[in-house]
Formats: sequence, C-alpha cells, structure tokens
Amino acid sequence: TMKERILHLTLLLSFLTIGLYGQTIFDQEIEPDWGAKTIRLSSDDRLKTQILFIGQTDTVQTTPTYGNPAGQALAKEWHDFIGFTTDTTGESAGWISVNHEMVVTDDLIGDGGGMTAFRVKRDPETDTLIVMQQTLKDGREGKFFNVDFVNTVGETGMNCGGISSVVDGRIWTAEEWWRGSNKDLADRDTSDFIIGQGTIGGQEVMNGFPLYDGMQIKKYQNFNYMVEIDPREAVALRKQYNWGRQPFEGGAVLPDNKTVILGADDTPGLLTKFVADEAGNFTAGTTYVYKQDGAEKWIEIDNSNLDNMLNFTGVALAEGATMFNRLEWVVYDPVSGDVYLCETGRDFPGGRFSNGSASGGTHAAHTLARAETQNTHPDSSDYTDYYGRVLKLDVETDEVTSFLEGGPFLEDGSLCEYPDVHLSNPDGLHVLAKDGKSYLLICEDLNGDSHGRTPKEFANFGSLRTCELYMLDIQMAGDKGSVEDLVRIASVPYGAEVTGVHGTPDGKTILFNSQHPDESNPFPYNHSLTIAITGWDQLLGLTSTEDTGLKNVNSDFSIYPNPA
Repeated sequence: TMKERILHLTLLLSFLTIGLYGQTIFDQEIEPDWGAKTIRLSSDDRLKTQILFIGQTDTVQTTPTYGNPAGQALAKEWHDFIGFTTDTTGESAGWISVNHEMVVTDDLIGDGGGMTAFRVKRDPETDTLIVMQQTLKDGREGKFFNVDFVNTVGETGMNCGGISSVVDGRIWTAEEWWRGSNKDLADRDTSDFIIGQGTIGGQEVMNGFPLYDGMQIKKYQNFNYMVEIDPREAVALRKQYNWGRQPFEGGAVLPDNKTVILGADDTPGLLTKFVADEAGNFTAGTTYVYKQDGAEKWIEIDNSNLDNMLNFTGVALAEGATMFNRLEWVVYDPVSGDVYLCETGRDFPGGRFSNGSASGGTHAAHTLARAETQNTHPDSSDYTDYYGRVLKLDVETDEVTSFLEGGPFLEDGSLCEYPDVHLSNPDGLHVLAKDGKSYLLICEDLNGDSHGRTPKEFANFGSLRTCELYMLDIQMAGDKGSVEDLVRIASVPYGAEVTGVHGTPDGKTILFNSQHPDESNPFPYNHSLTIAITGWDQLLGLTSTEDTGLKNVNSDFSIYPNPA
C-alpha cells in the first residue's frame, strides 16, 4: 500500500502552453519566496509532486564491505546528479541513480561518496512513480540499494555530476573535488592501488581497465574520474582512466554512441572529447582536448600513456588547450543537435587563469570579449565573473559560444529594485525534449550572495541562500538566449542547492534534488531530497486555445514520498 506523509511543499511552478504555430507561451510567472524553508507547490492537479528519496532517513541495502556482512544502513546525504535508465522490458519505468557528493568514512556503505539506485514504475491511475521492491543478483532485497564501489573499483568520492546516456541510459558518476594527496581521502586503506587488483594493503577489487590493468598508482590517483555503474544491479563497472584524471562535473554521450563530450569543474577547466573505436565500447578510442584557436579544434592527448591521463590538465595546457571558468553539466539537445554546457563562473578567476596561461593555456573567445568590456584581461586580478553562463557547442562546426549569460549585473541588488528573474551560477543542466520541441532545465548553485545573486536583504547569510530551477524554450530563444526568456519552475529551501534535474524519457516527470539544506528547516527539508513532479507531458501538450486553469496559489498539500 502507499504510505502517506503529509508534507508542506513550497514549489514555485511557472507554467507553459504551446501555441498553434509551435511557439511556447510561458504564463503566470510566480514571484520568488526568498525566506522559504520548505518548497511550495501550485494547486494545479495535473502536476503531482512526490518526495521519492530522503537522505539519512531511507535505508539502503549494502554489500559485504570491509569485512562486514551484507546488511542495511541509512542512506548518505548530499544528493546531486540524477540518472535515469529506461526499462526496455516494459516491466517498469526504469532505474533512478542518485549521487552523494560527500567524502566520509562509512563501515557499511563504503568510504568516500557514493550513489543510491532504485527502480520505479508508473501508478496506472495517477501516473506518479512507485519505488519498487527488488531482489538483485547478489541477493540484496529492498527498495534502495547502495551502489558498490568498494569491492568493484576501489571506493569513490565527491560524486557531483555525471552522464546519463541519451542512447541507452548508461550511467557514469563524476568524481569532482580534486584529490591532491592521500590526506584528502576518507579511505581507511591509503596504500598504493594496482588497477584491476586493489590496494597493496590487501583490499581487493573485481574490475579493472584493459589498457592499464596491473599498473600501480597512488591511492589518491584512483579518484577524479568518470565512473560507470550498472543501476540495475547497483554495482560500479569501471573508472574511465582513458578519459583523463580531472575534476569532472558533467558529460554527454552523443547519438553515435561513440563520442563523449566532457567538462571539468576547475579554473582553468578543460573541454574534453573521447571518440570510441567501436560504438558502445568506451574502453578503446581517442582522447582529445578542445583548442578553440587551433586549425584543428580537437588536439589528441595520447591515452596509451597512463602518465598523460594522470596529469591530464598539465599535458593539455602545454598543448595550448582552451581554458574555461569552471565547466559544469553537459547535455545534448536531440532537436538542434547542439551540446549545451554550464560555465558556472568564479568571482575573481584571474590568478588561476594566469597560472594556466603560464602553462600554455589559451583563453576562449567569449572570455576575452567579456574582459574587454571590463577594460581588462582574463589573467588580471580585476577581471570578474560573478554569474556564469550557459555555453553552446555546435557539433558540426566545433565552435563554442555563449548562449545564455547570467545576470543581469547588479551593484547593490536591493529587494525593492530586484528584477523578476536573475540567473546566477548555472550548474545542473538537462534538456527535456518532446514532439520536436526542447527545453533547457537550468539549476543554480550560487558561488556567493554579492552583486544581487540574492537580494541584498537576504545576503550575508552564508549557506542560507535560495537557489532556483529555471526552464528555457530553446527554439524560442534562437541563437542567443536571454534571462528574460527564463521561467522559474522551482525554488529549494534555505541553504539548499537545486541540482540533479532530469526528465524521464517519456516526458512525463521532472526529477531534481534539494541538496545540503539548512539543518534548521522543518523535516524533511532539513535533509537532501529527491523530488519528482509528474504531468509535464500534459502541460507541454496543451495548445493556446485551451484554458490551462492554472492557479498559482501557494498552498499546503498531502503528497506521497517513497510510495510502496
């Protein structure tokens, strides 16, 4: 039976209808709620909201780990990336994979970060998602499963973004925060690691990598990769050593199932491409780094040399790689064929850029243009980038341009003069595509609260910032988007980052996470949450001649998380 929990959501939803000629009309923009400690929900009964997964509240099933037997434990917190793998058998909707962006010691789940996987099906009456009971091949039974990294690839950590393949739903998790030494790890065994075998201290692993099996590296060098998992069995498959060791954030597999575009969250951050020799086999192929000013835009970095992969950024900069200011999530738009990626920004990147330039790196054209408007240079200490942007990679021409600039710039940002929409530090990103239309879903992750990233009256709260989720009609925006084209569809509670946004392939449900909220928020908004909003296929299918009947009234509702 379905277990009911009465929860008060404050979800800020804006709604859209589709005109007779394909134009998207965004109706009834809703005001932000800067003081909210919960999430607010519209009263439109076609949008049904659920909390599917609560950190440190829901129980995950674990494998035998560190000599402890298989069992169960409370799930880790800090939900970030969400991946979705469609069930091609038709027996369910598919599998949801959720990152935990952490570095902690855990006897049962495993040291570092991790992921949780669970299977869902549609309720035949409401179309909402039901978390299913499962029995995995390793004997684990339950609803939520810890993805086993410890026994397969040698722990994981800092699991931020990732990849959810548009081709077949394969999932990779990104190990983001840079590990510079063993002191940066929470691992109990920090002895050297032999790829495909385990640590020299005796911790064995089952999975390796054909090109590098048997090679010995420092334990910290076994982190900062894209790591493929199998959500169906909740196990890790391999670390993609051949994509380079970088502070990865996002990536996208293109429809050829050979090409992967990858972004690194760093300043300088690099744009990387991998092209597999055979479709679907990402263990063999060629690794490239982007060089915008080169005759050839993609410069090969020899991945047969493990040292090149372990020191990828330094090797790439020496080749004149283009430098970016913190690349975040990367997504493919099946309608336009373009790739979109967030460059979240850093307030004063000049020192880091200067170091990159000294190593041989080059600046992106849009960065140089921005610096010129500030009468400075990107390497200078007075160059600023408060709000970040969404970039576009034209796959045909290999040109990278600024598609949507954050802002607008505000010196003061007082509430009485605050704009209706303000975009700051875009991070999470997804394309929701339906019937020849595509919509960007953009998550904020504020780098600070100065210059209007929150209104002045709500600044200086440290972590108590309000992050918002926006939707943008890509076709309406054309070649260049504007913040005026954005529609606010959600806002998370104080202290939380909105992240993980992902639409189910059937276009019915948008998933997103509320990560690391303030502990003073009421339950469950003091925990990381995975939220599902179902009914978007109905709203996106409306025509302008139909009365939407939408009422933007903030109310309290009964919703059903963790449905049985």
